[in-house]
Amino acid sequence: MPEHPSAKYDIKNADFRIFLKMWNQQQNMTTPQHHLDIVAWLEYAWERKDTRLLLMAFRSAGKSTIVGLFAAWLLYRNPDLRILVLAADQTLAGKMVRNVKRIIERHPLSKGMKPEKAEQWASERFTVKRMISQRDPSMLARGVTSNITGSRADVVICDDVEVPNTCDTPEKRRELRARLAEMEYVLVPGGTRLYVGTPHHYNTIYADEPRRESGEEKPFLNGFKRLKLPILDGEGQSAWIEKYSEKAIARMKRESGPSKFASQMMLEPRNIAEGRLNPKLIRIYDDALDYTKELQALFLGQTKLVSASAYWDPAFGSAKGDNSVLAIVYSDADGNHYLHHMEYIKIKNNCHPGASRDLTAHGQDSGLRRNDMVESDEATQQCAIVAKLAKAHHLPALILETNGIGKFLPTMLRNALANERTPCAVKEIHQSRNKDIRIIEGFDAALAARRLYVHQSVLQTPFMTEMREWRPGSNKGHDDGLDAAAGALAAEPDRLARLYGKGAQSWMRGQGAHTANTEFTV
Repeated sequence: MPEHPSAKYDIKNADFRIFLKMWNQQQNMTTPQHHLDIVAWLEYAWERKDTRLLLMAFRSAGKSTIVGLFAAWLLYRNPDLRILVLAADQTLAGKMVRNVKRIIERHPLSKGMKPEKAEQWASERFTVKRMISQRDPSMLARGVTSNITGSRADVVICDDVEVPNTCDTPEKRRELRARLAEMEYVLVPGGTRLYVGTPHHYNTIYADEPRRESGEEKPFLNGFKRLKLPILDGEGQSAWIEKYSEKAIARMKRESGPSKFASQMMLEPRNIAEGRLNPKLIRIYDDALDYTKELQALFLGQTKLVSASAYWDPAFGSAKGDNSVLAIVYSDADGNHYLHHMEYIKIKNNCHPGASRDLTAHGQDSGLRRNDMVESDEATQQCAIVAKLAKAHHLPALILETNGIGKFLPTMLRNALANERTPCAVKEIHQSRNKDIRIIEGFDAALAARRLYVHQSVLQTPFMTEMREWRPGSNKGHDDGLDAAAGALAAEPDRLARLYGKGAQSWMRGQGAHTANTEFTV
């Protein structure tokens, strides 16, 4: 009878707590209390043979790390187990499998588990030394949309299968549920299914009550044993005080917005329909933009600006179609945001050289006239308008949305900026996330903190009407201005120092520009 791999271990059948602490000591890391709580819950559930488990913990709590250690511990205790890791995509799933491989290679209790054959130790699937011969590997990584027909597993770990890209539309939510339902055909009788994640939508798979408006008669994970660890307990105390102090949590809530904070840190599913925008929360100002060459600084009245972001969502066509909108936002050192200019770009047909008229849509003081503009197609004219605005507003960079007709514009826009002798970089972005969610996330934090200021001229555009009439999930009305402004608010500002040379428009040099927290994905 061959010797079982566990016979080579210095400590036989160590519990999960010891396994974790030995690893952390080897890595010179401490073990926070909430990690010990997760460890105790997972081990207790495993020993009681609870096979339906849901672990919900605040973002960046280290839950995937602990679950990876749990998988390594399970294989240490029983090398014959087969574990399937599912995640939103293959990359995320592979990340956990590679982490477990690293633990097995380095943990003092798992020495001797690594196989002799290199082909059994691949990056996204591996097989440890075990007593029986099986077709399926010890651990396998798969994206939730992958084909897993024919696979068999004793344990399925669903790690962050719900992310914005898998749940931001009703069709995606139905597809996610259908895919996850197939796990019943993968699990062996009595197998364990462990979900790990945070809610990303009101109709989340993690809900503890049925979403009857979606046709549910019972929660998707009905009957699952749950461990829920929000960042704040019932008394308002931090679950990880060493990393998230009271001040850090307050800053996070302010920068991420109440909706995202409630969802990702307090684990409370939020209905996007409750996230309507309140125009009463904005502040109006009428200060002009003032660039001081001597100081190489940009001001709004007495307020010194430290960063800027601009977002162009282009469109062509009739008045009934989408608007082509450029939004320009500045920020100061205190984290206030100033929506200074909204350009709803309109191009009239039959434009000829020498036709003197304002090209802006709503009479804002942009300094744009058509005295010397040559006749050109609509795309060229729109790019020329945007280039002039970039120059007039001292923009270090602007974001161009390349969905739809935007994919044809980057080169034309760069040429227009070069013609204006404007050293403004063009960043291309393709949007795949739900527009309603982008709008909510773009405005939520700034409005809740009363840190969004809107220039008086913006009130003369359709922007305020869009804000008052906007309803998530509705196809009625326009929201193009909201989308562009949300894109500018959510963007990380560029520093002029890397774009302009000495003596040029380097008004942001050395200012320590404010940057919003973007760790949540969403």
